[in-house]
Amino acid sequence: MLKSARKQEKDPEGRMPLAAHLRELRNRLLKSVLAITVVTAVAMWQYEAIAHFVTGPVIDSVGCPKAPSGPRTHPCAQVVANGLLAPFTIMLKVSLTTGVVISTPVWLYQLWAFLAPGLHRHEKKYALGFVGAGVPLFLGGAYLAYAVLPTTAGALVGLTPSDWANFFPADEFFDIVTRMVLVFGLAFELPLLLVLLNFGGVLTGSRILSWWRFMVLGITVFAALATPTGDPLTMGLLAAPIVVLYFGAVGICLFNDRRRKLGNPDAELSDDEASELDLTPTEVSEIEPVASGRMLPEQASGEAGEGDARRRGGYDDFT
Repeated sequence: MLKSARKQEKDPEGRMPLAAHLRELRNRLLKSVLAITVVTAVAMWQYEAIAHFVTGPVIDSVGCPKAPSGPRTHPCAQVVANGLLAPFTIMLKVSLTTGVVISTPVWLYQLWAFLAPGLHRHEKKYALGFVGAGVPLFLGGAYLAYAVLPTTAGALVGLTPSDWANFFPADEFFDIVTRMVLVFGLAFELPLLLVLLNFGGVLTGSRILSWWRFMVLGITVFAALATPTGDPLTMGLLAAPIVVLYFGAVGICLFNDRRRKLGNPDAELSDDEASELDLTPTEVSEIEPVASGRMLPEQASGEAGEGDARRRGGYDDFT
């Protein structure tokens, strides 16, 4: 059994030494990997049905008919397994992708559990909200990738000359599917990450809003790199929802900052600015007489040596 480092080091403020943080990270990663492995093993038993579910819309969109009645009027393609080990590799890829998607609630909760100690005690109640919002966002991004896949395949196959045959190597095809599903799903988690940083006091809503030009440009560039085709339609289908979610996250962060400011007027100030200092001037009391210092014996008797010839009142002439 994995013992949580946080149970061994109990601190009301959530402080932990570096070694305990590393043990905690290890435990959270192992739990997430274990959940993904279990779901992946279960998905292997139904991998053929899952493979047909993934390739079905693409084959319906660009697949060649099994019994063509006449000459082809548009390019089409067929999915083929190229190589002896290709079916086994495809099974692993399909099952692993299914494991990552289905186990989303588990590894999202482990992520939150690792970051939660950085929040205040009254903010940890948002754990269920974080997981509850993260799962639909990831699944929504994955479904969007699945929905635009036929359009993406149609745009790519449309570039094939009419007198050529087009074959989709299954392993390459599932590489594209896996990348799009994971990239779209993780991209939809960006607004949730911004909200998490705001709730943790790392970023303010006004600071996040000031980045909106760079964020929109970055999202557009990211959509262009993430989509295999790079056509405006597919880029827009990915970039537009993320931009909308980004501004939605900014609204939540601004609302949270306003709520904090109402509860604590010094919430946005630094520690030095928020500290209470009494700068009221006080009256100066009466001047008290100070007694003169005791004289040396030779000064009291009026005698002075050659080395003390330059002394006057106990001080050197140089001073």
